[in-house]
Amino acid sequence: MGTYTPRPPLRQDPTMTNRRRADDTCGIAQAAAVLGDWWNLLVLREIARGHHRFDTLVTELGVSRKVLTQRLHDLVDHDVLTRRPYQQHPPRHEYVLTDRGRALLPTLVTMQDWADRWVLGDGNLTATTEPDGAEATRVQTLVGTRIPADVTLTATDRTPTDPVATTPTTVLFTYPGTGLPTPTPPHWTDIPGAAGCTLENRLFRQQWNDFTAAGATVHGISTQRPDEQAAFAAAEAIPFTLLSDTDLRLTAALRLPTFRAGQQTRLKRLVLVADHTRTITAAIYPVTDIPTAVTDALRLVRQTSR
Repeated sequence: MGTYTPRPPLRQDPTMTNRRRADDTCGIAQAAAVLGDWWNLLVLREIARGHHRFDTLVTELGVSRKVLTQRLHDLVDHDVLTRRPYQQHPPRHEYVLTDRGRALLPTLVTMQDWADRWVLGDGNLTATTEPDGAEATRVQTLVGTRIPADVTLTATDRTPTDPVATTPTTVLFTYPGTGLPTPTPPHWTDIPGAAGCTLENRLFRQQWNDFTAAGATVHGISTQRPDEQAAFAAAEAIPFTLLSDTDLRLTAALRLPTFRAGQQTRLKRLVLVADHTRTITAAIYPVTDIPTAVTDALRLVRQTSR
């Protein structure tokens, strides 16, 4: 093993005490130096959502141009963001996540999950929500927005895959996780809304020809590993592609509702319909009746294709 060499703190402070100097080796303190600002976190949230340009960020955040300029400078300085040119005359740049920045997406999702449960919710562990709750409102605001083009997920053959297909319509249904090949965590059925993932996949399988005839591609999405999804797809003869969001890139981009079970962040069950421009035209959440949700998704696809 290598020898640890002390590094200077991310931000020097002439009033630093001996106690503060102990933060030089504290990962929490070092992360707080980068993320401990309200605006820094919200800038990352918006860039993860696909808002890369300065004027768009000003509009989405409702922040002053001076404050945004400073926060973008800080995040670029910490190699969380990088500037990418998109126009030469006059020169214009947009801001995108670096590898270091993308590694922060699970942190953003964890913060959202914590607030959904403990601040916006009643503290109970659940894989669903109330129809008039904050999560449901947030999902419904996705209608009319676009799925970012720079987000790819991993298919069962480990191929990076765009969740939006080239067909006129794409149906994305998210689910917490199947019990094959890895058993579900203990007390899984005690979590409201968690059970039923195999049923949901089977129902979409049964209606797959109808979705295809209506010009739609179906993608099932969970945070399970691609090999787990592949084993399930083979065992159940799933005809559509299952996609893995283990890195939570789509989850962060769309601020999808999650919950924690079996030491893993899991997606709550919902259905999104998107058109060929990547625009989300419909959202079904919460899903309390799985057969009805699948039927409603097919109806929405047929309406979109008219």
